[in-house]
Amino acid sequence: MEKSLVLIKPDAVEKNIIGKIIDKYEENGLKVIALRMETISKDFACKHYEEHIGKSFFDPLIAFITKGPLCALILEGENAIEKIREINGSTNPEVAEEGTIRKLYAANNRENCVHASDSPKSAEREIKLWFGNLNL
Repeated sequence: MEKSLVLIKPDAVEKNIIGKIIDKYEENGLKVIALRMETISKDFACKHYEEHIGKSFFDPLIAFITKGPLCALILEGENAIEKIREINGSTNPEVAEEGTIRKLYAANNRENCVHASDSPKSAEREIKLWFGNLNL
């Protein structure tokens, strides 16, 4: 079974759609195995998004992700990383497929409700960063 980190971002928390988003994952055979909700610090956000340091969108991204509470979860299932990315849809909600989380709920490329690990390597790094060495 594969594991992946998902962040339900502050825009989705503000819209009160955490449950709707989790339902999408569970309806597609994924299991929530860890969950926490918090407002993260700028330092923590910089660690999470370290691969984007220096890019033009980095500072606005950090400001957005730290503006309020988010929900971090670990999902588990067969081909979880690929499945989650399909459920989430394109980063740009205007081109996301119908029925995806971002098509349904996202406002734009940055305020797009969810983040998900994009590879097994990033999933391992992100899960360790967010949840430490949980005995999963």
